[in-house]
Amino acid sequence: MNWYEKLNKYFPIEEMKSKEHMDKLLKEKGDVYHKDEGPYHVMMYAEFDTFIFIDYVWVSGQSRGQGIGHKLIEKLKERNKPIILEVEPVDYDDTDTGKRLHFYKREGFNHAQYIDYNRRSLATNEETPMEVLYWSPNDDLEEMIYEKMKKMYETIHTYKDEEIYGKSYQPVDEVLSYDEERDSNDIFENVTEKA
Repeated sequence: MNWYEKLNKYFPIEEMKSKEHMDKLLKEKGDVYHKDEGPYHVMMYAEFDTFIFIDYVWVSGQSRGQGIGHKLIEKLKERNKPIILEVEPVDYDDTDTGKRLHFYKREGFNHAQYIDYNRRSLATNEETPMEVLYWSPNDDLEEMIYEKMKKMYETIHTYKDEEIYGKSYQPVDEVLSYDEERDSNDIFENVTEKA
């Protein structure tokens, strides 16, 4: 199984970019978009001057518990930039969502409380709410994380979208919003140690 098949098998269709999209990012945005691949992992990420965005992380089920995910995150933390990623909200019928959140909580990530992120999937045409998680070496304010998310969305997620998919993703201002008044629950609250 190649790296794309591993990701495609693990991630929901509404979250997956096409292989063409990722190949174009790797080839045409190779100074920013990267693939870190080993026998038991695939990580796709974008490194900008002031932050890193983790697009996908897959660790083989047979190697879980060996610290591979931790090592991948540590390698990025050594660059001393905020790290941002998006995850689907906890689905109590899918234990992987809880395990994923537990992993990122253990790695020191924060849940963005005031960033609302909801995009329409080009694959399913359904609204897909996502949660934003971040780690920052300098305790960046959430408002700064929001600005970085907007840059990532416009640079990575919507890159040549019309050419690749025949239609465009929504503009960034329809997908991401920042509201300090938002009454938000911390998704980490219900993640138990057993997840």
